[in-house]
Amino acid sequence: MKFSDVILQTAAKVLVFIILTFAIYVMFAGHHNPGGGFVGGLITASAIVLLLMAFDARSVREMLPMDFKKVGAAGVLIAVLTGAAPLVMDLPFLFHKHTTTHLPFVGDVELASAVLFDIGVFLAVLGTTMTIITSISEDE
Repeated sequence: MKFSDVILQTAAKVLVFIILTFAIYVMFAGHHNPGGGFVGGLITASAIVLLLMAFDARSVREMLPMDFKKVGAAGVLIAVLTGAAPLVMDLPFLFHKHTTTHLPFVGDVELASAVLFDIGVFLAVLGTTMTIITSISEDE
């Protein structure tokens, strides 16, 4: 039986945009505020779960044609490489650098290597969470 609810599908289209925008904000604000890659990955996974609830799994797979196992593995690889890169420069594991630069029309922007680590954690959490959820929800 195919579930079709026009109200849920219409609301999901709007809410997913809002949820993903909030996830990006939380991920990048996590350096100075609560949040970061872990919470951003969970929020993004919740947006995808909303899509799975509103639409069928085949439609969501067509919208997001990615293997979440590979996304999770890429995230772990990015996080580990970001953490291990300082070892090459004889610095401690997970040591990070930051600097401030001026961008036209934006102003002063802080750049930190910890953001790369957060991106890795984001991808690892998103990939792992979605792999678990899709594995549990598959019909056989």
